[in-house]
Amino acid sequence: MSTLYIIGTPIGNLGDISFRAVEIFKQADLVACEDTRRTLKLLTHLGIRVKMLSCRSQNEEFAAEKVLSCLDSGQTVAYASDAGTPALSDPGAVLARAAAQAGHDVIPIPGPSAFASLLSVAGGKDKTVIFEGFLSPKPGRRKSRLRELMAADAAIVLYESPFRILKLMGDIAEIDSERYICIGREMTKIHEEYLRGGAAEILGILAEKKEQIGEFSVFISGNKFK
Repeated sequence: MSTLYIIGTPIGNLGDISFRAVEIFKQADLVACEDTRRTLKLLTHLGIRVKMLSCRSQNEEFAAEKVLSCLDSGQTVAYASDAGTPALSDPGAVLARAAAQAGHDVIPIPGPSAFASLLSVAGGKDKTVIFEGFLSPKPGRRKSRLRELMAADAAIVLYESPFRILKLMGDIAEIDSERYICIGREMTKIHEEYLRGGAAEILGILAEKKEQIGEFSVFISGNKFK
């Protein structure tokens, strides 16, 4: 029996890597990752050289077989997505399940997460939080799902690209213009920014910008605490 470590990596600031994550990377015989180029930059920053394997959403099942072969031979494997905690809108779940079903230990190495980071500063009062990740890019499906989510007495956390953030905020404002929102942009990076207020108010602020830059994490308060 061997061990697969699922490692949370920085979502921006490389200083957020944990001491334990660094030690596991150093000990690993193989590092499987979403994008070898992205993870190589992190490992180079840490002064670590190790064999790497691409394991992204498009090839996760195929790559999982290679990882299992390494685990079966007694090797220790670490897995990291591009940023944050694997399996939260990132690949990793298929590999984790396959390794566990094959009888290997699957151990989390806790680390950064855009989801948890946003919750910590949002100031929400909700007891229940729904993590939805990215909504459908199709307007009809996006708005329909938003109506379902916003009808619940639970907070919601979404991820959105700079290309669709205005459309998303427009849909939220149309459903409930006064619903409390907290948006995190470029979290932990040089230009990180947080916007808090009603949906219509935040939409107005974003609309005034010439262009939207960076990835967005969006907290929407539940119907009960809007």
